[in-house]
Amino acid sequence: MAQDTGIQFYRPNNQHGINVFETTKIDSVPFKGLKVKVGGNFELTYQALNQQNTAVPLTPPPFTSSINTLLPIVHGFQLPEANLIFDIQLADGVRMNLTSYLATRHHENTWVKGGYIQFDKLPFFHSEVIDNIMKYVTIDIGQNDIDYGDQHFRRTDGGNTIYNPFIENYIMDEFATELGAEFYYHNPSGFFLMGGITDGELDQTVAAGTTTLLQGTTISTEYNAIDSATHQPNKYDPAFLGKIGFDKQVNEDFRIRVSGSFYTDNSAQDNSLFFGDRTGSHYFNVMQSAAISAYASTANVIAVQNDYYPWSGRLDPAFSEEVHTYMGNLFLKYKGLEFFGTIEDAHGRAITEVTDRKMTQYAADVIYRFPEDKQNFWVGFRYNTVTGMIQGNTTNITINRTAGSVGWFLTKNIMTKAEYVDQEYLGYSPYNILNGGKFHGVCIEASIAF
Repeated sequence: MAQDTGIQFYRPNNQHGINVFETTKIDSVPFKGLKVKVGGNFELTYQALNQQNTAVPLTPPPFTSSINTLLPIVHGFQLPEANLIFDIQLADGVRMNLTSYLATRHHENTWVKGGYIQFDKLPFFHSEVIDNIMKYVTIDIGQNDIDYGDQHFRRTDGGNTIYNPFIENYIMDEFATELGAEFYYHNPSGFFLMGGITDGELDQTVAAGTTTLLQGTTISTEYNAIDSATHQPNKYDPAFLGKIGFDKQVNEDFRIRVSGSFYTDNSAQDNSLFFGDRTGSHYFNVMQSAAISAYASTANVIAVQNDYYPWSGRLDPAFSEEVHTYMGNLFLKYKGLEFFGTIEDAHGRAITEVTDRKMTQYAADVIYRFPEDKQNFWVGFRYNTVTGMIQGNTTNITINRTAGSVGWFLTKNIMTKAEYVDQEYLGYSPYNILNGGKFHGVCIEASIAF
């Protein structure tokens, strides 16, 4: 399969890419000149979810009905989503990736996700010393999915659902594309190390201290926004990230991977590590306000209901000004049985806050793939919980999710899966729409990747 692509140091965009994290230093594909691989992802989901809440009715101006009444949802098909992927082998050990979102819930028309260049060799230096160093080193440069934690290798990304045994990502979804560079050291023993630096922004700007405000139907820009904690004009510090870990196929049956990651940004224009998904959640319209959705549509703020709040079912901690977060991951695989666990501790604040707030997240996936020779069927269970302080609340909130899934790879490029999910919201203010919130039900998804 790898020989067919002609692409080196590459994660396959199909069943063979499951449980692939950072690309390895295994040099199994000979370089035969410039190669261009055009790939894509397509998905279609049927949703049958039910929801409820117990929030106190609240009707502030200009609304004429309670903003705490949930938007009615029906059982039906979601908006289909698609990605377009180019992988280009530019030189021996030099690969480029360009990914675009063709159609997603958040961006219904085409948007570029990002692009990066990956160096596993540096042949143009014609240096034996550098060639020997690059046997253990990988360099990524560009606008790329930052390598914080291991969960982002297993998540759904718009039309790309092939790596995810479940319908959705974590409640607190760690994903952003930022401009920067990451440097990896791979030891043959299985030990690896990464250090990186980015601009800390999804949407870069060179305009100093700008803050864009939406008031009704008017968009205005304020310059020289003041950081409430420092009382100084806001500045855009670089973000730093790192990862250390061990990944080893111990024998034919057993693999272990353990890693620890961090990401830190002291000041940003709008850091979006937990809010950077430009495709949106795959639980459509759950726990959303009917009144706000209707107002947004009539005010021409958005064109369709899907884009009123496209991250429904997730939690954004709103660490847009400052964020410091740490994640530990454990992956175990024995024959067809897999365990993937996550522990995360994050704290940060928005520009209007003077002190940090804290969030913790725990998650555990147990997957069994069968039969042993093909592993093209699976059953899975996930538990995910988030606890912490949000803006506007006086006590910690908690969101719990349990999900069970079954799936089938008809071929290495065609997959179908079904999931039952149950999610509950605890500790929210009586005047918050999520007070007493719950949703549960079934989603069925078909996916193609090549």
